[in-house]
Amino acid sequence: MLPQELVRLWEEHTSHEFSTRDTEATLATMTEDAYVNHVPVLTGGSGREALRSFYSRDFIPSMPPDTKLTPISRTVGEDQLVDEMIFSFTHTREMPWMLPGIAPTNRHVEVALVAIVRFRGGKVAHEHIYWDQASVLKQIGLLSGDGLPVYGVESAGKVSGK
Repeated sequence: MLPQELVRLWEEHTSHEFSTRDTEATLATMTEDAYVNHVPVLTGGSGREALRSFYSRDFIPSMPPDTKLTPISRTVGEDQLVDEMIFSFTHTREMPWMLPGIAPTNRHVEVALVAIVRFRGGKVAHEHIYWDQASVLKQIGLLSGDGLPVYGVESAGKVSGK
């Protein structure tokens, strides 16, 4: 695929995740054996049925209404794309994909997030998603950071140049 085709497909995929919030349309952008790995908490799924369950139960319906992705940088290769962004939200609902088992705290979170996306045969083959979970936990009040080299919203601010 040409770089602009990778970008178009990835943007279509994320639009279905975050804007239309449509599980089947999201899955239509992916290979049958695709997988998603949210590295800090080991959530996601492997294969069409596991991803259908993940997107329809744990991911799409748990996205807080004020969720926002702010692009920072994008690198596009032959069959891979890397997006660096700021992911922000108010923790108003349970988020099993990012904060499994944690009740809503109503606190605002801004965290740098990196998505490494592989493509195969004109579709998304896998996503490796990374973020600083300690920063998220500090921002929702579950980690004090006292005496630890852990930062909250300051980390996202430094990445975005604020």
